[in-house]
Amino acid sequence: MGSLDADLPVVTVDGFKPLDVDDLRKQLLLSVDFIVDYYKNVDAQPVLPQVQPGYLRHLMPAAPPPRGATLEDALRDIRLAVLPGMTNWASPNFFAYFPATLGSAALVGDFIASALNPVAFTWLSCPAATELEELVLDWLAQLLRLPPAFRSSSDSRGAGGGVIHATTSEAILCTLVAARDGAVRRAGGVPISRLVAYGSDQTHSTFAKACRIAGYDQANVRLIPTRLGSGYALVAARLRDAMAADAAAGLVPAYVCATVGTTSSTAVDPLGLIADVAAEFGAWVHVDAAYAGSACICPEFRGFLDGVERADSLSISPHKWLLTGLDCTCLWLRDRPRLAESLGTNPEYLKNEPSESGLVVDCKDLQVGVGRRFRALKLWMVLRTYGVAGLQAHIRSDVEMAQAFEGMVRADRRFEVVVPPRFALVCFRIRAWGGREAAAEADNRSLLALVNGGGRVYVTHTVLDGKYVLRFAVGSTLTEHRHVASAWELIRAKADEVLGGRPLE
Repeated sequence: MGSLDADLPVVTVDGFKPLDVDDLRKQLLLSVDFIVDYYKNVDAQPVLPQVQPGYLRHLMPAAPPPRGATLEDALRDIRLAVLPGMTNWASPNFFAYFPATLGSAALVGDFIASALNPVAFTWLSCPAATELEELVLDWLAQLLRLPPAFRSSSDSRGAGGGVIHATTSEAILCTLVAARDGAVRRAGGVPISRLVAYGSDQTHSTFAKACRIAGYDQANVRLIPTRLGSGYALVAARLRDAMAADAAAGLVPAYVCATVGTTSSTAVDPLGLIADVAAEFGAWVHVDAAYAGSACICPEFRGFLDGVERADSLSISPHKWLLTGLDCTCLWLRDRPRLAESLGTNPEYLKNEPSESGLVVDCKDLQVGVGRRFRALKLWMVLRTYGVAGLQAHIRSDVEMAQAFEGMVRADRRFEVVVPPRFALVCFRIRAWGGREAAAEADNRSLLALVNGGGRVYVTHTVLDGKYVLRFAVGSTLTEHRHVASAWELIRAKADEVLGGRPLE
């Protein structure tokens, strides 16, 4: 035995019961009070924690406790040590990245799913989990007006359907693998090193990462430049030029990742035109609509998905904007068996009659791992309790608040809106007066540091066409118009500090 084992005391506990049903109600009530208190007070707390790296080790013991503590003691530790180091994504003053929304229905659904605790890798391991997943994916597909080819319901008469993953990263990785295997077969067994994957310079960074994991040569991952003139969308003609050049060089175009709502600016790629180009080369088309896809349940935004009927797969993350809580990404496929061909496993210890009958879906064959959480329950709870009208109202409210913020920015001549907003993200900056971009970047860096420095509001940045730009993303579940107005007043005040009495040209 090592020295660590020798240092740990030997403690015996009589009558240890890790799940005491009689005590469970009391523990849950204490936990509910803790959560409710957090949400009641989160508005008054800093969004960004005022701690230094390593702070937690000074507040927690260096070794595990020999004897357990009461739940009250554990909750006190969380309150004193964990909460001070939390970046409060639930804060109504959180305007960074994209939101991670959470409604009470999802919270309750996730709680019940955790209590039931199924490991639903095959249909037989938990029929309810598999069938609810298929049902709720078909529900959401209907809201999005996806073509029947993407649905698993019996009336679609096809091989389509979906699966719920943790995040978009997994959805892109899995479809890259399926596209890889299909391209290798189609091209007569060419080596993977000859396959090429395409996106734009606005495609999420997880695309390039997933390409590495899936075995694509990094020299064959094309990130095609975009410009303001196209709204930072991928131009189909440039995609065709790149794919034609690669094919002429003996490479095999295999995968195109189109985006509806890019992270930097919510750009929307022209899905139909991109699908037309990809079809010329037999490439798989995946549509990443992680953020903005949720907005497409509203008729006024559905046009951004036009052309999706030509894609091979589509992913949307309801945990971003559909009140479902991390983690929950919905992946739909036109030909779901292609994913299972690449990711399926069939060990003896999991063989069973329903799986072998071909009448059921085993979700383990549609993902990276084998075990999986019962994510469908919280998404079903959201749809069941809020309904279409409630979810549409939620999306529209966030968009209206973003439009209000855009109006505030445009009313101050010191600022400019860099790209026309499409959803609930506003990209803006202090103007480059006299064309002095270097000075503008310095001003905007200083402004961001001052705005975030007090911890009261959190905003992030990006770079578009070489310009340093601030991103203001509306969508935190608790955000109201007053929080948006207050954030703008803070930004204006900090801009006064940055610009001082400098004359505007």
